Amino acid sequence: MQCEICGAEIRGKPICITIDNSELQVCQKCAPYGKPVDKRTPVSRKVSPVVRTVPRTEKRPKKDFFDILKDELLDNYDQIIRDAREAKGWSQEDLAENIKEKASLIKKIERSEIVPEDSVRKKLEHALNIKLTERVEGAGQEVSHMRKDTTLGDIVKIKRK
Repeated sequence: MQCEICGAEIRGKPICITIDNSELQVCQKCAPYGKPVDKRTPVSRKVSPVVRTVPRTEKRPKKDFFDILKDELLDNYDQIIRDAREAKGWSQEDLAENIKEKASLIKKIERSEIVPEDSVRKKLEHALNIKLTERVEGAGQEVSHMRKDTTLGDIVKIKRK
């Protein structure tokens, strides 16, 4: 039999070692390159996680993520924010301090330079007691599965090897 590392003829019994999770039959000279197979390596409890199954007592109702898409920001959100802020007698800095945002953000929102993110919009709605979104009906947004428009699959040519 030949050594699987150096190729030399093995005299006597070959030594079985593992190198990178591969078992090899090697000679005495190549044995130090791997770990002996017959030695057991204990696995600590920290390495092997214990799986615990906790029975669920109540089921949560499934959230419809498309409900978020049904609310749209009003076109005149900047005017609504400005009017509500002035009605309370707050400056832009006062409003920014109240909702823990920068005054420059409030200025940009009121000039319609940026659209407020959902988190900022919610803070503004709460602080000013206003509503910046409206519910959009889904009747005009019907999806047709039989459309004949051009798709990406019509344009792309797939190369097969």
